[in-house]
Amino acid sequence: MAASSRQKNRALQAEKAAATRRRIVTAAASQFVHYGYLSTTMADIAREAGVAVRTVYLSFGGKVEVLVAALDIAIVGDDDPIPVLERPWFQRLVDEPDGVAALGVFVAAASEIIDRVYPLYTVTRDGSADAELAEVLKRNKRLRLLTHGQVARVLADKPGFADNLSPRQATEIVYTLMSQETYGLLVVDQGWTVAGWSAWVKRLLRLELFPPESSGGCSAMPLDSNRPTT
Repeated sequence: MAASSRQKNRALQAEKAAATRRRIVTAAASQFVHYGYLSTTMADIAREAGVAVRTVYLSFGGKVEVLVAALDIAIVGDDDPIPVLERPWFQRLVDEPDGVAALGVFVAAASEIIDRVYPLYTVTRDGSADAELAEVLKRNKRLRLLTHGQVARVLADKPGFADNLSPRQATEIVYTLMSQETYGLLVVDQGWTVAGWSAWVKRLLRLELFPPESSGGCSAMPLDSNRPTT
């Protein structure tokens, strides 16, 4: 009974600690997006989260670690310790026998991820004069390239994949089109809808990775259709 009680106490403490971490990350993300990384202090984060400053340090170690945690959660969508390539969408991508349909699975999942991550990505990019944030930005790009490389390799095994593309070329095409940069240029700067931008990326990736046998097989929508109605 005593051992069982200790196990329950440990489980409750772990649950409480995880809830505190989530609260800190949520508070930090809000502060970073509204005020910028450099202007946000650990005291600001603690106050927003309703915890002591010491708790923030004990939970994460420093401000950059809080930002990294916030980015990681935004990428996968929760704080479960499951890497992005072990998420259900990637297994659906692997299992889908049709190449174009598999591409659609990837684009849908990646569009959701980029839409979630973009505010914190801009925080990182805009603060990258700071050496620690510059490393975080490099890490984000490196991991994104690795993820897209894995996606490109899976797609390359599907029927109809372009036989004139090397794995590196396919990876770089996916990395460029399905990126925070194109999202920012078109959705944020030009006012495209996320759905319109995602559909545009999917059309271009289909033409590059799964080219139709004839030019009549794929027609592009007018660019104005991607804009929000007024």
